Amino acid sequence: MDQASSALHTLRHVFGYSAFRGEQAAIVDQVVQGGDALVLMPTGGGKSLCYQIPSLIREGCGIVVSPLIALMQDQVQALRQLGVRAAFLNSSLEAGEAAAVERAFIGDELDLLYVAPERLMTGRFQNLLDNARIGLFAIDEAHCVSQWGHDFRPEYIQLSVLHERFPNIPRIALTATADAATRQEIIERLALHDARVFVSSFDRPNIRYSVVEKDNPRKQLLRFIRANHEGDAGIVYCLSRKKVEETAAWLKSEGIRALPYHAGLDASTRESHQTQFVRGEGIVMTATVAFGMGIDKPDVRFVAHLDLPKSLEAYYQETGRAGRDGLPSNAWMAYGLQDLVLQREMIEQSQAPDEVKRVERRKLDALLGYCEAPACRRQVLLRYFGEDSTPCGNCDMCLTPPETWDASTAAQQALSTIYRSGQRYGAGHLVDILLGRATAKVTERGHQQLSTFGIGKSVSETQWSTLLRQLVAQGMVGINEHGGLLLQDSCRPVLRGEAVFTARKVRESAPSSATTVRKQIEFESDEARALWAALRQCRRRLAEEQNVPAYIIFGDATLQQMLEKRPMSLEAMYELSGVGDRKLDAYGMAFLEVLQDHARRYG
Repeated sequence: MDQASSALHTLRHVFGYSAFRGEQAAIVDQVVQGGDALVLMPTGGGKSLCYQIPSLIREGCGIVVSPLIALMQDQVQALRQLGVRAAFLNSSLEAGEAAAVERAFIGDELDLLYVAPERLMTGRFQNLLDNARIGLFAIDEAHCVSQWGHDFRPEYIQLSVLHERFPNIPRIALTATADAATRQEIIERLALHDARVFVSSFDRPNIRYSVVEKDNPRKQLLRFIRANHEGDAGIVYCLSRKKVEETAAWLKSEGIRALPYHAGLDASTRESHQTQFVRGEGIVMTATVAFGMGIDKPDVRFVAHLDLPKSLEAYYQETGRAGRDGLPSNAWMAYGLQDLVLQREMIEQSQAPDEVKRVERRKLDALLGYCEAPACRRQVLLRYFGEDSTPCGNCDMCLTPPETWDASTAAQQALSTIYRSGQRYGAGHLVDILLGRATAKVTERGHQQLSTFGIGKSVSETQWSTLLRQLVAQGMVGINEHGGLLLQDSCRPVLRGEAVFTARKVRESAPSSATTVRKQIEFESDEARALWAALRQCRRRLAEEQNVPAYIIFGDATLQQMLEKRPMSLEAMYELSGVGDRKLDAYGMAFLEVLQDHARRYG
């Protein structure tokens, strides 16, 4: 059997899929033949298969460098369900368990071994490598090697030693997020100069992107969940640990099954909450970005941000945790100018070199451009990663295009107020001046005497806040290290009345049509609803018996095919996507009995 046939045979009989997607086949072929590869593929695009299949075809064990314990455990569990000889080495193992894995590795009894970068670089593990047969090295989450990336990890820099010590063993580096600078640094840091680079489309068409302006964000979040995701699994990201815990407690008080997750919780609590989220159904995890990377849960139906992320890379990576199974999902974010001020303060107050700060400012500017996009958000997002696209028709800007107004006069008033007040005050104080509010701060500084005091009473407070954000987004107004607004040279034509400034009208909240996604299962009848419940109950029972997450038995997409196609034999079930040899043998009859019993009952 030639390599191409062998790869397809493995894909069908082990993983249960009849055809490769996108460039998977070319990537697999490159690595199977011994070549290096750098793979950029969106979350849910099938990156894992790009090294798992070559590991099964090539002689020796595939070594997978992975940054998180949770990812290793999830993937190893899933692979063992498929009959693949997989194991991991990390700090969660007792000494005896680790020794057994090492013996299996040396004894050529493993197809895949997952290991953390810190352990990989130890002298002990390097000796193990010298005494084992290695099929390939896979470096997952490769953006961690880049200091310009959003998740830099110093240990990754040392991974160039793999090329030095094992020059004839192929390496495949994989990531879901990397702009041009990050890609180049990955190549340099990992010595992948001769690697073939595969860049898949970054588009996730099943995800609907929406941004709303903050106006009691907790209540906005609750309305969003109630309207779109009652009973669904989701992730809510917050910037601080305190906000994570407060938000989780508040959602819980409102009847949402919410759990907190952040680095300040003790290890046992974090592990317990993560396990409940991964194995349960309908749990909302409220978390800092410490949670999420490597979480292999395909049925997360939404990701919400209550605070602005650090960059578009971070945002893309975090929202990409929704809808890994390809079913309709939401990426929802609430933000305001104060978020931008806070992120700028964090950049300026960090100990990073000036060059790093400049890069971080540029990344934040790009994120602001996305938030204030006057048209399709997906186009802005994809353009950032060097990809052109047409309007998607599946984001809030496409579904409900914003109204605009000639804000030239209002912009002049705002710019003049910034100038006359000394170019050092935040948006809230400036809006107070424009609206003629004689607050303690306004009167203390004598700003009620300014010619612009009260000049903007015809414009609402929310619209003024929106206008100031748009002036910042277009580079006419800057933000100093203390959060004060100051004029930029580019504002002069507007200030002098030589240019028109068109602004978006404020949208108090996103229209329901902009966030509502098609339910992943739309039942045509009570009979179909009953079958769906029976299939899920069967899956839940088998998962509890195996002590694994339900999706490892079969994902929602496979159950949906059972619902639609109603296979009445094992041969017919084998035709479903996601049903390979091992799973057919292990679970086929259990699901077939459910389908046959249902047919008799409703026939």
